[in-house]
Amino acid sequence: MYFIDPHIHMVSRTTDDYQAMRAAGIVAVIEPAFWLGQPRTEAGSFKDYFSTLIGWERFRASQFGIKHYCTMGLNSKEANNEALAEQVMELLPLFAGKEGVVAIGEIGYDDQTAAEDKYFRLQIELALQFNLPVMVHTPHRDKINGTIRSMDVLEEHGIPPHMVVIDHNNEETVKHVLDRGYWTAFTIYPNTKMGNERMVEIVKKYGSERIIVDSSADWGVSDPLSVPKTAALMLERGIAKEDVHLTCYKNALTAYSQSGQMKEDDWKKEMIVEQSALYDGSGVLRGQEAQVVSFSNIVDN
Repeated sequence: MYFIDPHIHMVSRTTDDYQAMRAAGIVAVIEPAFWLGQPRTEAGSFKDYFSTLIGWERFRASQFGIKHYCTMGLNSKEANNEALAEQVMELLPLFAGKEGVVAIGEIGYDDQTAAEDKYFRLQIELALQFNLPVMVHTPHRDKINGTIRSMDVLEEHGIPPHMVVIDHNNEETVKHVLDRGYWTAFTIYPNTKMGNERMVEIVKKYGSERIIVDSSADWGVSDPLSVPKTAALMLERGIAKEDVHLTCYKNALTAYSQSGQMKEDDWKKEMIVEQSALYDGSGVLRGQEAQVVSFSNIVDN
């Protein structure tokens, strides 16, 4: 089977991860703009980071046979630095329309402050302006109330549920999100958030409609193979292959292809990789002999 990981922070990962992901059947990834672990202090650092997502990281993924897309946004933690947030909001329209940008995100709440609410709303309006989907980060603390509040705000701004992916769900939030018509995504972490055993039970209970599995792998303890590993466990536990295909591939494609920037043909055709290729003078090889590698991506439905 082939997979999409629609929420993974590859700027934090190694080339070994890309190789392992491609070997496991991951053909496309979406990298959301997010917090880097410590606060950024200058708007220029956001500009360089956004440029990396649409430039170097897109190139790096291609060198391992993976199509790379991204989302653009001011994350909720750093929205609380309002002086900086105002400058970032000026940058975002310059990047939202770039090639490979499939959504505004990940945006939403962290501590559910007034500043977070302000910039969440401004970025929803930006998504409406660019006709892009929205990727919502639900808070780790007071998740149920933060998730419901997020949906209330989205509805106030009139963005249709089919244009929104609400992520980091769990057993408390899943029914609320599904009942209101949103794409309902789950982060599969080794020790926290949603484990793959729990994910199997959710799919058994709620089915595969509008449910999306992702890894959210980043600079912390996380697993870039969470999606294929969860798919394997689903099959082992008797979940139909069609449901695995939907939750680990097709639903993400359907949700984010609404951007007009992501389509299956991007990776379904054969991908020829020139390992000697450079991006702005840099390549991924370190002393290895450059080869021409062919990735034959015939998607198994």
